[in-house]
Amino acid sequence: MRRLAWALAAGSALGAGGAEARPLRVMALDQCADQYVLALAPDADLALSPRADDPDAWMREAAAGRRRVRPTLEAAIAFRPDVVVRYWGGEPRLLARLEASGVRVVTIEDATDFDGVRADIRAVAEGLGVPGRGEALTARMNGTLRRAAPRARAPERSALYLTAGGFTAGKGTLVDAILRAAGFSNAAEEPFFAPISVERIALFPPARFVLGFFDQARGDWRGPGRHPVVQRTARGRVAARLPAAVLTCPAWFAADAAAMLKAGA
Repeated sequence: MRRLAWALAAGSALGAGGAEARPLRVMALDQCADQYVLALAPDADLALSPRADDPDAWMREAAAGRRRVRPTLEAAIAFRPDVVVRYWGGEPRLLARLEASGVRVVTIEDATDFDGVRADIRAVAEGLGVPGRGEALTARMNGTLRRAAPRARAPERSALYLTAGGFTAGKGTLVDAILRAAGFSNAAEEPFFAPISVERIALFPPARFVLGFFDQARGDWRGPGRHPVVQRTARGRVAARLPAAVLTCPAWFAADAAAMLKAGA
């Protein structure tokens, strides 16, 4: 392990000496980090995670043809990143070795509202040395939120967010912020993410459903959200079906989820 750390440090030192001769090397340790670096540093030399072009990745088309690496110390040594971006990816020993070797590690925080997303965009953009691009991405998100906002004096509508796995999202979640941005009140009674039973939905059906992750045909295919009773209850009450790609990461495209919700309603 010491030899690996020494190699990483030596590689970083060599890279620093030739920084002007090559583009910035950026390594993303998970799918959420992939979205951020593709949006903010498309001209950098990127090493993306293995899930960069999965169907639930918002920037999957931009990931086509890009290098993919596993989030390991060996991969970092081979790539010699200047900056590493992560949301949940990277085990503690890897992160400690990277930081000890002088590699800048930028962490995307788990935002629960759009101010949190703005802070994440700012932090990643500054970590990549492109604060202006961060401001532009935030401005784009703000514009989408303005378009998704309900009309003045529009009546508030209630909706229950439901995943195929049978979970809902209450206050203290980015899903709640998405609902409110589109003019909906949240019908979930419990804060944060919580399971909701088929019986509860059948006995106390919400006025509207907002369905999430149902586009993943193989995901939770036997989950409570796909139960025939739930499907019958939801018929004619679905305000929007949000694809997994807008829900898997606390990022600017959460505003696109709000726009989809407004359009669907």
